[in-house]
Order: sequence, then structure tokens, then C-alpha cells
Amino acid sequence: MSTRFDPAALVRTARTHAGLSQRAMAERAGTAQSVVARIETGATDPSGDTLARLLAAAAFELRCELTPVSTMESHMLTDVERTSDRPQDRQDVAVIREMLRRKKAP
Repeated sequence: MSTRFDPAALVRTARTHAGLSQRAMAERAGTAQSVVARIETGATDPSGDTLARLLAAAAFELRCELTPVSTMESHMLTDVERTSDRPQDRQDVAVIREMLRRKKAP
């Protein structure tokens, strides 16, 4: 699953939900109204710090989560198969692949 990160939509949504004008948001965040406008139109992408300050100015915070995705084609499983001479390692990889296959099956 791919999720597009859209800072323009985040800033615009936070601002409108807070009932702020671009100028009011900018003042609260310590930046210029033109910066908010350029971000909201997608003309520029804000730094992480700028995005956090703008969202905080509208009483929001952005939370991100990095989550590993299990895949049958994991390079780590392939590396174990390629580099290990222990039969138990190869059996473990086979069990993991079977679990992943079952999880993906409809």
C-alpha cells in the first residue's frame, strides 16, 4: 500500500478546521503568510520543522509511524538461504515463507 504524503492538504485542512486565515496561521507559527500560501498551493514543500510549527499553530500535531511490511520476497529471507549452512536456518525460512503465503491467500 502506498500513501502519498501531501503537506499542502495537511496545512490547508488544519488551518480551515481551526478557522484560521493564512495570515493568522503564519503569525502563530512565526512565518509569513506567503509561506503558508506557497505550501498550500504545492509551490513548495515545507521542512519537517516548518510543517510541525504550522500544524501546531492550528492546534494539531502530525504523527507518523514506520511499520515493516512482511513480504514473501524479503531480501533477508533470501540472504539467510544464500549464506547459511545450518539446516535449521533453512527450515525456519521455509516455515516463515509458508506462514506469509497463507497470510496472503484469499
